[in-house]
Amino acid sequence: MENADKEKIDLFQKEPVSVDNKDLPLAVRMRPETLEDFAGQEHILAKGKLLRRAIEADKLSSLIFYGPAGCGKTSLAYCISKITRSYFEHINAVSSNVDELRKAIFKAKLRKRDTKTKTILFIDEAHRFNKAQQDVLLEDVEEGNVILIGATIENPFFYIIPPLVSRSLVFELKPLEETGLKKIILRALTDSERGLGSMKAVMGEDAASFLAKICGGDARRALNALEIAAATCEEGPDKKINITLKAIEESVQRKAVLYDKKGDAHYDTVSVFIKSMRGSDPDAAVYWLAKMLYAGEDPRFIARRICICAAEDVGNADPQALVLANAAYQVCEFIGMPEARIPLAQAAIYVASAPKSNASYVAIEAAYNDVERERTQEVPDHLKDASYKSAEKLGRGKDYKYAHDYPGHFVKQEYLSKKKKYYQPIGLGYEKIIKERLEKLGGA
Repeated sequence: MENADKEKIDLFQKEPVSVDNKDLPLAVRMRPETLEDFAGQEHILAKGKLLRRAIEADKLSSLIFYGPAGCGKTSLAYCISKITRSYFEHINAVSSNVDELRKAIFKAKLRKRDTKTKTILFIDEAHRFNKAQQDVLLEDVEEGNVILIGATIENPFFYIIPPLVSRSLVFELKPLEETGLKKIILRALTDSERGLGSMKAVMGEDAASFLAKICGGDARRALNALEIAAATCEEGPDKKINITLKAIEESVQRKAVLYDKKGDAHYDTVSVFIKSMRGSDPDAAVYWLAKMLYAGEDPRFIARRICICAAEDVGNADPQALVLANAAYQVCEFIGMPEARIPLAQAAIYVASAPKSNASYVAIEAAYNDVERERTQEVPDHLKDASYKSAEKLGRGKDYKYAHDYPGHFVKQEYLSKKKKYYQPIGLGYEKIIKERLEKLGGA
């Protein structure tokens, strides 16, 4: 009991580090303490949403947050501890072990017993704990001795043991939008208590927009770069620290590229990227791809453009082009940047290097134009559905010829009430084989 009392004394002498401590990084000091100050994640934190209701009612069970770096997982956990007046115990799974876990849980039990104070046990990089380490948490999570908030960049349904997942609410956090990042940046500039307001730091719109764009939804990276820039820029005659675009470029070690997602530079770059693939220049295609990715373009947007080009400009000259482009899109969805640039480059180079045919595009354009402008053709009676009772009485399906009953699985038959020619394959790549086959069948 003497050891327990000593543990108890040590326990309550230590309090969470105050965010007023100017020695802490700006990203830590600026952690929000209210949901109103929290930027982004409206899909789970907007008024009326489950998580917000649970926080405001102080009826939280254990939580698991997963999402990319810098999207606010730690900040949200800290914010919850402030709102619910809970003790915030921070453990990093990379450097922690079972002994540290047991000690944190023991302190949480004492805290709950002696002061009725709840403990939020925040485990960063939770996916790094092995099964045995995660098992240690189960009993105390079940009994409510701690409110577990696990943070992970990995899908918890693959990396967290099922019993722990079943005892938790799981929420996915998204990368912050540029508007959310700008809100965080401007608040840090003007906050005199926790931010850079006492330094009288100012920043131009060009620098703020570039920083919000280039950080890819990562608020921690944005604030770290802002803090470095503010600390290294000189004070001007007006006693203000002017944070320039050049200073921000140096702080994030990235130069600004002219690429406004809603302006001419965006559309011009996308245009030249597609035309480079269409024009069979893989070097140009990969350069413009690199520019778009460097400037912060959504890799899924690029992947969609590659898919369109594969279908429109390569077509059946190399059917594998669309397969590869679609695979690149799917890979981008689950690996993200920076690795997504590799399958994107592979797909863009393949499409650029493939033989070209726009015959499929020309065919659907012509057919669509006829449907839009001419009288719609009726389905010939011999091709109408004859699977229901009395269809035969209406002449449905009469004289239909089943292709597989004939040599070569082909038989001459009219499939349009008015004969039209839409698809005209060219003699390049695999479409040369298609052309020869159709000519042999008498259809080309």
